Amino acid sequence: MTEQFRFLYRTMQLIRVCEEQLARCHARGLIHGACHTYVGEEAIASGVCLHLRPDDAVFSTHRGHGHALAKGMPPFALIAELFGREPGCSHGRGGSMHLFSPEIGMMGTSGIVGPCILQAAGAGYSFQLLGGSRIAVAFFGDGAVNNGAFHEGLNMASIWKLPAVFVCENNQFATEVPFQYAAGNPDVASRAAAYGMPGIQVDGNDVLAVAEAAEIAIRRARSGGGPTLLECKTYRTRAHAEGMGDYTYRTREEVAAWRERCPIKRFRATLIASGESTEAELDAMDAGIREEVRNASEEAERAPWPPAEAAATHVYAAGRRARIPDPEVVSSARPPISLAAATLEALDHEMERNPRIFVFGEGIGARGGNFGTTAGLFAKYGAARLRDTPISERGFTGLACGAAMAGARPVVDFMFIDFLNDAFGEIVNQIAKLQYMSSGRLKMPVLLRGCIGIGHSAATHHSGSYQSIYSHIPGLRVVMPSTPYDAKGLFTHALRCDDPVLFLEPRELMSVKGAAPAEPYEIEFGKARVVREGQQATVVAIGLMVQHAAAAAEALAGEGISVEVLDPRTVSPLDTPAILASLHKTGRLLIVDESFGPCGIGAEIAAQAADAGFNDLDAPIRRLNGAFAPTPYSPTLEAAVTPSVDQIAAAIRALILE
Repeated sequence: MTEQFRFLYRTMQLIRVCEEQLARCHARGLIHGACHTYVGEEAIASGVCLHLRPDDAVFSTHRGHGHALAKGMPPFALIAELFGREPGCSHGRGGSMHLFSPEIGMMGTSGIVGPCILQAAGAGYSFQLLGGSRIAVAFFGDGAVNNGAFHEGLNMASIWKLPAVFVCENNQFATEVPFQYAAGNPDVASRAAAYGMPGIQVDGNDVLAVAEAAEIAIRRARSGGGPTLLECKTYRTRAHAEGMGDYTYRTREEVAAWRERCPIKRFRATLIASGESTEAELDAMDAGIREEVRNASEEAERAPWPPAEAAATHVYAAGRRARIPDPEVVSSARPPISLAAATLEALDHEMERNPRIFVFGEGIGARGGNFGTTAGLFAKYGAARLRDTPISERGFTGLACGAAMAGARPVVDFMFIDFLNDAFGEIVNQIAKLQYMSSGRLKMPVLLRGCIGIGHSAATHHSGSYQSIYSHIPGLRVVMPSTPYDAKGLFTHALRCDDPVLFLEPRELMSVKGAAPAEPYEIEFGKARVVREGQQATVVAIGLMVQHAAAAAEALAGEGISVEVLDPRTVSPLDTPAILASLHKTGRLLIVDESFGPCGIGAEIAAQAADAGFNDLDAPIRRLNGAFAPTPYSPTLEAAVTPSVDQIAAAIRALILE
């Protein structure tokens, strides 16, 4: 038997035996959550992975056991993961739907439908940017082709000719919804033409047909020809997940008929008929696989549980110390620069220093960005590193996630945080969680930037301030500078750290000028800045409100009221010790934030101050927020929904009198 035939038969049989063992273990209660088996579809993973190299990247969906095994994962690592044991491939963090083994190019599976398509495109972008001949493969079901990620991912992969192969395992049901019902065009391969790429449809139960089609697609991707969509028509012969009912949406007769079309039985007959192998040789191989899986399962059952203290590790990458230059010694010979110019300097320097950095966004190429955030960089670094995108926020954010997983360092320019919300799922379910789910083996150096806040009568879809929502998410860093000095140092730090960073720039401060060193420098996250020292009250202000609070404090100084103004600079992490130190000095605390009050950053600061600084309080903690309403258009209405300098001053006076 040739090595290729041996790989195909052994891999299919290993997947089948392993899945049947997992089904038995689920019935015994050894698997604590869902178990989505791959029985009936073994030919697809085997035929595709036959042509992959160890350094090629595979991204998969919730039904990913077969892909992991075909890519080289040992059965023990898979079974131990489903048992929730520490030696599992994700150290017990993932179970059936979240399998990570980047060491073998198994970049992860996802319980959310669609992200794997975008991540494979992102890995392809990273491979293209960094050079070489690596490729990325996405495996997904027919349900994913009706998801926006399919459209956005394939479109971007096509226009940039990314080295990727998209494999649709059309098993004819998305959970329990028939594909014929859910799709206006149930011919998946034909959809490729809409994206300008080849589409190939094959019998997914014929491993030789799959292998032949995959070889063509992989060769095309590896040689720079761009992506291919491969549709493999197949059928899963077990329920959507173990323990679920199976005959309310399909018949026993239909399932039985497909079991007769078993890809392993079919290939076994071919091998024997062609003289490639004998019954005895294949029986011996089958016996060896059964013993291997049985031993792996028994070993996994004896394996230790992950220690409780590991439950909250790897949420963030290891921290870096950074030297912060004293703003008092900034050279006066250098003219003040705007906040936008300060971040542009930081980005330019880091792009020159680090070829892994690239920027995605709408109009950030030759145009230089809506706010000049990338002005002049296109001419210097070219289209591959300053990439204008389609209006596909979810798509290019998910793509950035995959690019970071594969070693690049993407910067995503959203213009406005309101647009970022279209990519909420990719940020919260993927970008923020992947370092944790991979136990720190995958880094996520994605910088997401955009404007926030009121200004220029931009109305409700260009004026949001949603930092509180994103600060609630573990795994994200949320940064809000209020000066050019802070913006440059924080942006540089963001470009050098291995965590995903949401960098929010108040729109009304983008053109405000201030001093900043010409040389590169970093400001660590979680280090607040005392804007103005005072004795009678502390004002913690966020973003644009820092300038308003400083102006109010200046005015109140004329009335003999001494106010300390503190700028957290980052709202996640929050510098609680600095806030408590100021409260200890003044005894009074006012928190000012233009975003909504309920469940906001101000509420969190107030709760922490009340908890740890209660004995220092000489008056109740007060908050001043914008109205609990969307941002209106008319200038008079816009002014009415956000705190003003006069309102802040009045709130401080009232606080002093309490």
